[in-house]
Amino acid sequence: MIVAPDTVLRWQRRRFRAHWTKLSRRPTGGRPPVNAEITALLTRMAAANPRWGAPRIHGELQKLGIEVAERTVSRLLPKRHTPPSQTWRTFLANHVRDLVSLDFFTVPTASLRVFFVLVVLAHQRRRVVHFNVTEHPTAQWTAQQIVEAFPNDTGPSYLLRDRDHVYSHAFRQRVKGMGIREVLTAAHSPDLKLHLAAAFGSSV
Repeated sequence: MIVAPDTVLRWQRRRFRAHWTKLSRRPTGGRPPVNAEITALLTRMAAANPRWGAPRIHGELQKLGIEVAERTVSRLLPKRHTPPSQTWRTFLANHVRDLVSLDFFTVPTASLRVFFVLVVLAHQRRRVVHFNVTEHPTAQWTAQQIVEAFPNDTGPSYLLRDRDHVYSHAFRQRVKGMGIREVLTAAHSPDLKLHLAAAFGSSV
């Protein structure tokens, strides 16, 4: 048989498409689909018992003589939408009256010395509650500043700070003894220092 080259290429493309169409078809074997009545029963059980998980519902179905895999039960369970966790914005809005921030920033001098300025800032009115300056900040010195900032049980409910090593065990124990809960910022987040420095400069 004598045919044109384009005809041979057309036959080859047709054969190629038919081959891969056959391979990509859904297999006829495998597990049969779950009965619609079982799916509806499973959905009703999950709605009536929101604390039940797939293992418990699977066990209850077995008691009724219904054989279905636990993995299938887990797949068919309605997705439960859990409320989102509290964001930083929500936390600040809810606790702004009881929240203070603590941070250091540095001030170089003309004689090439570096002073560390500790600032305690109340978030409600962006008011500087306390500040002090030292050339050698330590955990004991920093903890004493908290005591001086909030004498006679006037401490806030929450203290927001970063993860600097100066806030060691001695500092944390002193703050805990004052009934103040610490809230830590995310690691590698220098923005807090910039905000405190700006607030300090605008408040003086």
